[in-house]
Amino acid sequence: MSTASTSLVEKPQNGIAGLKYWRYDLRSGFMVAMISLPFSMGIAITSGAPPVCGIVSAIVAGFVLPFLGGSYVTISGPAAGLAPALYAGMILLGSTLLGTDAKKEELLKAGYPLVLVAILCAGVVQVVLSRMRVARLSTIFPIAAIEGMLAAIGLLIIVKQIPLFMGTSFEAHEFWEILAEIPHRFSSTNWQVFGLGVVCVAALFILAAIPWRLLKVMPPPVWVFVFGTVGSLVFLRLDPSFLIQVPEAPLKNGVILPDFRPYFDRPQLWLPLAYLVVTLVLIDGTESLATIFAVDKIDPFRRRSDPDRTLFSMGVSNVCSSGVGGLTIIPGIVKSTANIIGGGRTQWANFYNACFLLAFLIFGRDLINLIPKTVLASILVFIGFKLCRPKVWVHIAHIGTEQFVVFAVTALVTVTTDLLVGIAAGVVLELILTLWYVGIWYKLSDGISHIDHPGLFARFLGLFRNPVGKRVFKDGVYDLYFDRPMVCFNLFHVIREMERIPADASQVCLHLTDDVTLLDHTTGEILRHYLREFEGEEKPPQLLIRGLDGMRPLSRHESCVRLARLLTKDREEDEAPIDEPAAE
Repeated sequence: MSTASTSLVEKPQNGIAGLKYWRYDLRSGFMVAMISLPFSMGIAITSGAPPVCGIVSAIVAGFVLPFLGGSYVTISGPAAGLAPALYAGMILLGSTLLGTDAKKEELLKAGYPLVLVAILCAGVVQVVLSRMRVARLSTIFPIAAIEGMLAAIGLLIIVKQIPLFMGTSFEAHEFWEILAEIPHRFSSTNWQVFGLGVVCVAALFILAAIPWRLLKVMPPPVWVFVFGTVGSLVFLRLDPSFLIQVPEAPLKNGVILPDFRPYFDRPQLWLPLAYLVVTLVLIDGTESLATIFAVDKIDPFRRRSDPDRTLFSMGVSNVCSSGVGGLTIIPGIVKSTANIIGGGRTQWANFYNACFLLAFLIFGRDLINLIPKTVLASILVFIGFKLCRPKVWVHIAHIGTEQFVVFAVTALVTVTTDLLVGIAAGVVLELILTLWYVGIWYKLSDGISHIDHPGLFARFLGLFRNPVGKRVFKDGVYDLYFDRPMVCFNLFHVIREMERIPADASQVCLHLTDDVTLLDHTTGEILRHYLREFEGEEKPPQLLIRGLDGMRPLSRHESCVRLARLLTKDREEDEAPIDEPAAE
């Protein structure tokens, strides 16, 4: 930590100026490449694509992002979070093209070139949205719904690995159908493959629990990837059908190009294409922005990523990746964390990561073809468990019962239907709960003459309007007065207001008036973020939040839902909220 603190004097920048840190970025790039190789192939397999396509997309990301910027130490490539959506997209488009009677392998083969078109279109949409500067609109999705979606993705990833673990093919390709088919596949299980997968998964969890210094240099998945491959080669000698198969001259023979022709011949493909594009834009954009937000918090140089620039970079990368047969590109939290630990300082670490991956692909094809698919599946199971582990469910429940309901419903609907329907269900449920809480407050306020009681439609519109009613800047103090409920649906207004704080302000005061009848969990988290951000600046204006102690917390968590108290007497008699996120 001392090294990081001394380096805060000069913050490394991207572009030509960042090349002087090449020693740090080159070393980190090699370490990240060792992680990217198994991750990229495993994600490609889970997505229903050839393994080489995952490596190609990681290479494209590394060659594009350093020249576009947006973030500093995030490492981008194919994302496990989008694997279920891509897989479902291939099945949907493939069945529309070939019919529902076709085998799963045929649907995936026919659907992949069509999915590449969807990825390209999604990239174009992302570029357009970034030019419109709408990245802040991602805050409209409540945190509980996003967490529920990620937990569902984790469950989907785990279930998708079951056929690879058992060493046999499944006819089903939906969550509940795969689980129902497991008992019927025990007789055809390859027990060598199954044993290898179980040992690798057990090793991953054991290594993750051991405070071993080498695990900080290379995370557990890399060690399991290496030793699992060597162990299978020495002791098992598996049939080639259970191993990765990268074709000779992979950049020439292994690349699949997008196929636009079926869309012109069959208009019935347009609706599923549009549906998939919306899903990819939603999940890719939301997860990208959430990832850079998380990585910025652990960047030792405390640099802030530009959300709109990042969205633009992801869009251009997706267009380029799909054009050469690659998957969707998104910042990865595991690889980005490894980059920070490895000493990476700029986006050039992403570039060097791509160079090493390209070298592995060209000169190490024979070694890659020795990798068992079940080893990669075990790594994906480990990643999936991280997304849906019990600790996440307990944490959401601790925040509040209403947050757990949104979380659980989003997860259940997602695994039962798809990602887009799942996140939509979470958002709608959050909106209903928000209106209900606001309605409770107005019901309790009956009989208080000075309180206006708007109708249901007016309350609904109020949730989307700017909650800032007045701005005052005097003697270096910038005051923002909020006079509406502060919820995720109008949070982008708050973010925009915070971006417009005068540069010469020495103090910023956020006043939560009595008209702020509700402050939801997502807004509470953002307020905590701003408190940390202002404290982390070298010369920060002081940030104060006034009126928060006048609201009633619904749980003991510091960012739980809060309702306005009705009477001053109540405020004096009630206990002070526990773990306040801010204090004057």
